[in-house]
Amino acid sequence: MNNAMVPRPSVTAPPDTWVAALHDLLVRASTRLPDDVTTALECGLATEQPGSNAARALSAILANARLARQSCRPLCQDTGAIIFHVDAPVGVSQTAFRSAVEKAVIQATEEGVLRQNCVDSLSGKNSGDNLGAGNPAIHWHEDTGSTLRMAVTLKGGGCENVGAQYALPDSGLHAGRDLEGVRRCLLDAVVKAQGKGCAPGILGVCIGGDRASGYVESKRQLLRPLTDTNPVPELDKLEQRILKEANTLGIGPMGFSGRTTLLGVKIGALHRVPASYFVSMTYMCWACRRQTVELEIS
Repeated sequence: MNNAMVPRPSVTAPPDTWVAALHDLLVRASTRLPDDVTTALECGLATEQPGSNAARALSAILANARLARQSCRPLCQDTGAIIFHVDAPVGVSQTAFRSAVEKAVIQATEEGVLRQNCVDSLSGKNSGDNLGAGNPAIHWHEDTGSTLRMAVTLKGGGCENVGAQYALPDSGLHAGRDLEGVRRCLLDAVVKAQGKGCAPGILGVCIGGDRASGYVESKRQLLRPLTDTNPVPELDKLEQRILKEANTLGIGPMGFSGRTTLLGVKIGALHRVPASYFVSMTYMCWACRRQTVELEIS
């Protein structure tokens, strides 16, 4: 085929409204704890013994969240990996969107809302502007509507380090290829994470998929409000059971012991090949930095 006859795709410059909306999204995510997470922390504090290490830890966390909101400063010094989940109408340019994201990220980094947090894995050099290979991560989903829905998660390294993926069956855990096996995996992951993932945490979980899609889906589950109900009855029951059981392990806030080890559990499922049964768990720390914005596309 004559290459001259193949039209080059047009690259549309990102609208200023996209850049402004994305910048505002990043600022809110970095500095404002979502209301449902704040409420869950307050409820956890109410269950802890007054004057205990757990109560003091939760009080400090809530005070930190208030100061961050009031001063418009990051909730945590580790402003995390930047992860977008986007639902876009047909025809919206992914190239233009990434350009808008990069402009917004550079601006937020220059303002100190985002830490210079992107390091070349080979040289160890920091890019200085949070842009690099694979960063920010953008998961793109085409939709039939007219609304551009942009959700961002800022994922800290400490909690990311205690994520886990299990391949069932697991003889060591006596975990088979069923929901009881999934339960055993998740409680094992919570025990192994104690003191390292900045509890109280939130679990995002995917049953099935392949090794890559399972982790992506587990992170998408973290966009769900803590107050929602899983539409799949058996998964809803499992979420509630794991939350209850994890909070009886005595790990507590920041691993100081107590009754508040998890704030929520969110589980999804993907189809899989017969030979594989993965359970992918992403751990989110108490600083659950997620925000969403929607724009109408004319």
